[in-house]
Amino acid sequence: MAKRDEFDGAVWHKSTYSGSDNGCVERGVLRSGRQALRDTKDRDAGVMVFGAGAWREFVVAVRGGAL
Repeated sequence: MAKRDEFDGAVWHKSTYSGSDNGCVERGVLRSGRQALRDTKDRDAGVMVFGAGAWREFVVAVRGGAL
């Protein structure tokens, strides 16, 4: 579980697959080095946080069409 201060200074990037309707996600690199995802339209709705191994597995699943 991420601590609230872990998000301080996070650098967020909007997905390059984003459309003009703002229906996309943003990836953030946290101070701890972990990766985070959030909904662009509702940034306060919550954040998914991944360690290095879980992030790699997530990316492989997305690229492979499993997600």
